[in-house]
Amino acid sequence: MAEIKVTRVGQGQTKIKNVPIAVTPEGFWCCPSPVVFQKSLKAQNPMNKPKAPCSPPTKTSVQKKPAPVPVPVSERRASAAAPTLSKLLLSDDQQCSSGPERTPARTTMAADRGPRPKIETLPRKVAIEFGEPGTCDMKVVLLGKQGFCVKLSVHKDVLAEKSSFFADKLSEQAGLSCLQIDDCEDVEIYVETVGLMYCKDMKQRLMKQSVSRILRILKVAEFLGFSSCIQPCLDYLEAVPWVGDEEEEKVVSTVLRLQAGVKVNPVLKRVSSDISNVPKDTLFQIIKLVLNSNEERGRREMKSIVLKLLRENNNSLPSQAVSSVICNDMIYGSCRSCLDSLLSLFKQATEPAFSDKPSDYRDPIIKHIALEADNLSWLLDILIDKLAADEFALMWANQQELATLHVKLPIVLRYHVSCISGRLFVGIGRGQLLPSKDMRQLLLQTWLQPLMNDYNWLQHGCRSFDGKLVEEGIGRTILTLPLEDQQSILLSWLGSFLKTGDSCPNLQRAFEVWWRRTFIRPHVESQGNAMSDRSMLLSKQHE
Repeated sequence: MAEIKVTRVGQGQTKIKNVPIAVTPEGFWCCPSPVVFQKSLKAQNPMNKPKAPCSPPTKTSVQKKPAPVPVPVSERRASAAAPTLSKLLLSDDQQCSSGPERTPARTTMAADRGPRPKIETLPRKVAIEFGEPGTCDMKVVLLGKQGFCVKLSVHKDVLAEKSSFFADKLSEQAGLSCLQIDDCEDVEIYVETVGLMYCKDMKQRLMKQSVSRILRILKVAEFLGFSSCIQPCLDYLEAVPWVGDEEEEKVVSTVLRLQAGVKVNPVLKRVSSDISNVPKDTLFQIIKLVLNSNEERGRREMKSIVLKLLRENNNSLPSQAVSSVICNDMIYGSCRSCLDSLLSLFKQATEPAFSDKPSDYRDPIIKHIALEADNLSWLLDILIDKLAADEFALMWANQQELATLHVKLPIVLRYHVSCISGRLFVGIGRGQLLPSKDMRQLLLQTWLQPLMNDYNWLQHGCRSFDGKLVEEGIGRTILTLPLEDQQSILLSWLGSFLKTGDSCPNLQRAFEVWWRRTFIRPHVESQGNAMSDRSMLLSKQHE
């Protein structure tokens, strides 16, 4: 353990704070705990502690054996903002002279400007000193924005060997013995980064840190040209898990900002791929796996997850329009495959001897019908979210053979198919797909009656079926047609509703709108036209 002397200073001088320092086997310090810096900051605020009564100074000399401080193994998540250096100042042993503001590309020596006061005379409230001045030949002074003044007693040969930045400073001025860095935002990390120049096992030291702290060290190491620290930091980031999207974004943005020549590709491979067609091929494989799954829970959960993730991609950039079209084509290919399979299953289930077959023959077909209908409903949801379901409506409206077989099957086998029709009507009613007038007419003509036949079962035997929503969708779809077509469909519905009551969709709202359009609006318009004609006649008479 190194000792730091506590000295009493006059007004305007820097107060040196005694901080225990754990000396490494290599002869330097380990970075102090963040708590040391936090306590030092709190000590600056006079509100934290009542003023003690003034008393004359007494000279006492108390020597205590400092207790070792364990190296910190973690820190709270902190902002990974890059530390900045605005000024670099050079001096001899007695005084650090100021220099102009420094940029990473260029540094001006202290001789260009007048001398600055000694660091001991600056109005800093807290100062911490690291290292052993008696064995070192250079000082690095860090001036933090929060009132810290940190002195590092270091060795020129170590800094020149590890850091291109320090090597340049020492080569520019051979007798340089003090380097001062002003306006340091992350003093704590600068201290640790310089301390790492004395470590032989960099990997073991970095393993004790968090991702956010490694990112802070990486930025300081890059500025100082500490290449033997940069690569271990990148190796750490490549191997350690990133927790949460926010941490991942910080890692990726920090790594991307590194200067050219640094090998960052292994780190970025976690979030990017060199293969150009991976998204398309992977998406096709995922959808195929979900469609072919027979395990109910796994299917249900993965359908929900994939649908949610695809929704996040809907607001894609214009440059991704081509890949979106390719994705739609792939989904429609899956739709056609499911439709062909469903039609084949309906044909098997409507065979005369199907009901006489053993259950081990019938049950797989019944289960497969429900599976394919569920697959089509899921694919339709994907297409509606992508605003690309118009072609699906056309495909479904043209399934006259499937609709004919639908009537021949027991309701327990066929009701899943009616859910697809209901979802299409809801989508049209909400404006989520905009099929042509002829397509809407054909869709209602082909699938409205089968849906009405299954409606009672759907209400009581299908948990996911929302009757009110479907009724609203059917009514709105009907009201988009010409008035004559509205009348034909609604009168047909009225006959069924008067016979079956609640077993039929309730389209009373659509019926009321059609009634007003048919009987009230023409009368109002004719009265308005008559009044307009009368007004014109009167105006001509006055003329």
